[in-house]
Amino acid sequence: MKPAPFEYVAAHSTGDVVAALAAGDTRVLAGGQSLVLEMNYRTARPARLVDINRVPGFDRLDLDRLDGADGALVAGPLVRHRAFEAGAAPGALGELLRRVARHIAHPPIRARGTLLGSLAYAHPAAEWPAVAVALDARLELLAAGGSRTVAAAEFFTGPFATLRRPDELLHAARLPLLPAGTRVGFAEQRRTRASFAQLAALAAVTVAGGRVVAARIGLVNAARRPIRARAAELALQDGPLDDAAIARAAAAGADLDAEPHPQPYADAGYQRHAVAVLLRRALAEARDGG
Repeated sequence: MKPAPFEYVAAHSTGDVVAALAAGDTRVLAGGQSLVLEMNYRTARPARLVDINRVPGFDRLDLDRLDGADGALVAGPLVRHRAFEAGAAPGALGELLRRVARHIAHPPIRARGTLLGSLAYAHPAAEWPAVAVALDARLELLAAGGSRTVAAAEFFTGPFATLRRPDELLHAARLPLLPAGTRVGFAEQRRTRASFAQLAALAAVTVAGGRVVAARIGLVNAARRPIRARAAELALQDGPLDDAAIARAAAAGADLDAEPHPQPYADAGYQRHAVAVLLRRALAEARDGG
C-alpha cells in the first residue's frame, strides 16, 4: 500500500521543526523505520511530515561533565542505533549500549533508526526505553513555547504512550555515565534475530571491595511500560555478586517487579519464569565478563 496524501517539510533548523509541529497533525521523520511502515498501511495518516535529517547538530553525541559527578552522554535526535553498536560511548555505559544495540532488529534498521525515535515511539518491546528508565535518563522536550526536561521513569505511560505533547520534539536524551567498577550484562528472548523482544533484561552492577554498592536493572516487555526492577536491585545490595545473590535477585525481579500482561505466545506464569531466567543470564554476564 501507499500512504495517504501528506505535506512534506524538509527542516533545515530547529525552528523549522518546532514550527511544523506547532501547525498540528505533524509527525517527525528521522529514521522512519516504524513511521513509514505505519503510513504505508494507513494506520498512521499525519497531515504533515517534518524531515529532520538536514538539521545541523541533531546528530550530537557527546559528553557533558557538568551533569552530576560522573557526567552524562547526551544524544540528539539523529543519533542512530549503529553509533552505539560501533562503540561511540565511553566506559561501562558504552559497553552496555553496545550490547543492547546489537540486539535491535538487523543492520539496515540499526543504520537508520534512532535512539530518540525509539524512545518517542515507546514500543513496549523496544530495548531503549528500558535502558533509559534503568539509567534514570533525562529527556529534553522542545516546542515553540519553550523546553522542559522529563525523567525517563515518568515519560513512558503505557504502550506507545508518553508524556510528549504533539507539538513537542524529543530533542535530547541525557544518559548518566556509569561509575568505575560497574559491570554490565544483557539477555533477550525473541523469535528470530530481527524480531522485537518477547522479553529482555539488562543489568549494570557496581562492585567495590567485592560487594555490590549499586545496581541498575531494567526489564523489557515485562509490563505495559519499561520497568526498573528495584526489588531485584535491592536483593543484590551490599553483598557479593555470587550465584546465591543472582538467584535471589532473579526471583525478586520475576515475582515483584514484573507485571505480566496478555501476550499471544505466553501466559503470566511463563513470562515470570522467563524474566527470572533472563535476569540470571544478564547478572551472570555482568559478573563474569561485564
